[in-house]
Amino acid sequence: MRGGPFVFHDDLDDSCAKAAALGFDAVELFFHEARSVNVAEVQAVLTAHKLSVGALGSGAGWVKHKLRLTDPDARVRRRAIEYIARFIELAAQFNAPVIVGSMQGGWGDGVSRQQVLSWLADGLKELGEHAARNKMPLLYEFLNRYETNLFNNTEDGLAFLRMFHTQNVKLLCDLFHMNIEERDLAGALRMAGEKIGHVHFADSNRRAVGWGHTDMAPIAAALRDVDYSGYLSAEVIPYPDGDAAARQTMTSFKKYFPR
Repeated sequence: MRGGPFVFHDDLDDSCAKAAALGFDAVELFFHEARSVNVAEVQAVLTAHKLSVGALGSGAGWVKHKLRLTDPDARVRRRAIEYIARFIELAAQFNAPVIVGSMQGGWGDGVSRQQVLSWLADGLKELGEHAARNKMPLLYEFLNRYETNLFNNTEDGLAFLRMFHTQNVKLLCDLFHMNIEERDLAGALRMAGEKIGHVHFADSNRRAVGWGHTDMAPIAAALRDVDYSGYLSAEVIPYPDGDAAARQTMTSFKKYFPR
């Protein structure tokens, strides 16, 4: 899906070959439909390049199909849940979690915030339990104020998740969104602690880390302090092109997380 913050497009084998050559351990995948994916073909490509899957994005549910968990129409909400549920089943075959970000929607248009949050909670609880049955967490991504009016920062996202009976919903902490909303990014990550399920490693301008103004040193220290052991995924715009963005990301990985 061109125009989005995806480093590589189009050819999966070529993209994975480039990622592997640069030293990446895994890739984050974005498909339009779970049912259209040939698992055996995708797994063969991943195996050939010795790559794992860090996570699967569900954003096409909103961008392409206009599905959201908080739609006023109950039929649309059910279709959104079923769409994400199919992705959970697909992702489990790659031992990967699914991200719920843009599909969370927002409130307004005559529907109260309280009602919308109730719908969101119901959807995430159901999907979190479905993910648990598939032996993977569900990732909830809080977004900046220009993309949702629900939860925009770590503290509010954590408070929301603590209301759930299921403990299987984790936070996706996207450094681009956090740069807009958080007063102290490192402090926010320490606050999230063990609830961090995934990190989007992006600079302040959504370019590769090192090409914006976010100070990454304290962020790297915070992730080490909370013993974060998950993936750092470069959901960044392919500026000036995908190859350059990928190379810059790996340069930053080596700088802040030397092995």
